[in-house]
Amino acid sequence: MRFGVPGTEGYGTRGYASDAYGSGAHDPRAYGSGGGAREAGGPGSVPEAGRGARVPEQARGEHTHGEAPLPGGGPRAVRRHSVRGQVLDALRTALVAGELRPGEVYSAPALGERFGVSATPVREAMQRLAVEGAVEVVPNRGFRVVVRTPRELAELAEVRALIEVPVMLRLARTVPAARWAGLRPLAEATGAAAARGDRAHYAETDRAFHHAVLALAGNEQLLAIADDLHRRSQWPLLSAPVPRHADLVADAAEHSALLDALAAQDLPVVEALVREHFAGA
Repeated sequence: MRFGVPGTEGYGTRGYASDAYGSGAHDPRAYGSGGGAREAGGPGSVPEAGRGARVPEQARGEHTHGEAPLPGGGPRAVRRHSVRGQVLDALRTALVAGELRPGEVYSAPALGERFGVSATPVREAMQRLAVEGAVEVVPNRGFRVVVRTPRELAELAEVRALIEVPVMLRLARTVPAARWAGLRPLAEATGAAAARGDRAHYAETDRAFHHAVLALAGNEQLLAIADDLHRRSQWPLLSAPVPRHADLVADAAEHSALLDALAAQDLPVVEALVREHFAGA
């Protein structure tokens, strides 16, 4: 996948609208009583931004001294509408896809050249990622992608289970079966992304599915915390192997199995599936 931005030919995934949970998070209002997607364009999606102009040739392949070069030869330019949000979405996707490599330093001016924007929205997006713990500021150089450890991933999985398992068990007892049927398109979207081997789009649809399930609890603070933990759990390790296609498909299948268990009010299966899903992630 070429490193790019939402709505451009070089960008391999769909962007989400910005909201109170930060650019790229999913608005609980997007899922009504049936949990359906906001737009007809696809589960959990909104219309994609228009295509931008190609980055000038002289900007390709250049990078600030001391920083890592970007893969893919540079992206196409972003639209000026919601530039910071589009850049943030693109950077988050690049993190998940491994295109921004752990331990490497990237400067806002060089990234801005590749996006066809000024350094300001890139710097603002990077500062947001620094708050989230994805990058750290390197004075006079830019931002270094944080190197994460297997222990950190295990701790995130444990915290997610502590929060989400009790909520899903309560939802299994109280939400009518028909409501779970409304989330089938979101589960199918994760399966389609997994079948294509599209890791970045799978990460987005996976977050959309979990967000829609938890949105039925009606607790916006829960949604904000759970989304942040989920996003952190998707950042790759320094030497992590590329997930096998079969593993990705198996993870996606757990979404449909979870909906079956929730609709049947099978609490032991719900708990087992959620814990296994987090551990596998």
